[in-house]
Amino acid sequence: MQNIPNSNVIHSYKDLVVWQKAVDLSVKIYDLTEKFPNEEKFGLVSQMRRAGVSIPSNIAEGRMRGTRKDFLSFLRISYGSGAELETQLEISKRLLKTGRLDYLKVDLNLEEVMKMLNVMIKNMNPELKANEAKSYKL
Repeated sequence: MQNIPNSNVIHSYKDLVVWQKAVDLSVKIYDLTEKFPNEEKFGLVSQMRRAGVSIPSNIAEGRMRGTRKDFLSFLRISYGSGAELETQLEISKRLLKTGRLDYLKVDLNLEEVMKMLNVMIKNMNPELKANEAKSYKL
């Protein structure tokens, strides 16, 4: 009998779909912020790029730490960076010089990454699951 590798096995953080989508998001943030005015280079541009890069970076670091507890902690940090980026995007949409840019692709990508992180965090945290189950009981 021949050994056939299981294509569903995660060997590296690079195999995680959430990491792949977060990297795509980071690239989209760079593309979007290229269109921002120069005076935002050290303001929103810098903050948005750091937050965008932080999401996949923390997923990777957490996965490579080797423990479930560390991975969960770094997923939470990634989720927090996503909320930070969400806030920065909202601010930039409200500014006169950046409000008319096309945010749709970034928004959809970020929403997808945040949903994936949320599910991963819930699935890895049995205490959270137990508390959720209790809160839904009448």
